[in-house]
Amino acid sequence: MKKHALSTRLWHWINLFFLVILFMSGLTISNAHRRLYWGDWGFAAEQAWLVVPRFPDWMTIPGYYSLAVARDWHNLAAWPFALMLLFMWVAMLVNKHFVRDLVTSRTEWKPSAIWHDIVEHAKLNFDHGDQKYNFLQKLTYGIVLGVFLPMMVFTGISISPGMEPTFGWLVDLLGGRQSARSLHFIFAFLLFGFFVLHVVLVLLAEPYRQIRDMITGGQQ
Repeated sequence: MKKHALSTRLWHWINLFFLVILFMSGLTISNAHRRLYWGDWGFAAEQAWLVVPRFPDWMTIPGYYSLAVARDWHNLAAWPFALMLLFMWVAMLVNKHFVRDLVTSRTEWKPSAIWHDIVEHAKLNFDHGDQKYNFLQKLTYGIVLGVFLPMMVFTGISISPGMEPTFGWLVDLLGGRQSARSLHFIFAFLLFGFFVLHVVLVLLAEPYRQIRDMITGGQQ
């Protein structure tokens, strides 16, 4: 039996490709107006809750300042990103990956069990016995798949001018267009933080085998 299903591997690499485009083009869009606000509107500096640093051109798509080009790249990647997330959730439910590998048990939520997982991670001991993932991995992947990624889609829809007539209710639910924009930025950098942590842990835990298994599927 393969360690990683074909659907998981396809989604992993395709999602990475589109996520990089979205993030780098999003940095150019951020450079166009670096202040974030809460509510329905905001523009002045005194209304901002955060002023974002300007990101250098080598971190952005395109590699120079062009808001129009960045928006084109962002919109081009946004729809495949959203559809691939839907595909992944359908696949996880159909092949039982979600129930089998990501759903946590009541025992795993005991403080002593959580602390044990934290200590083992600190020791760089990533053994999870007979299970595919330990509690911290299940919790992290569940939050990323169930909160971070869907919120990127929902907040992205909310701040897209062409979507507002149809999804005005979603804008209201998120507290206004500027609130949705702030949340979009927050979840984008939470995803970036997860990406960095994920890469570091892969490098610390047999990187060749981990990457090979995510390409070939590996063996259980």
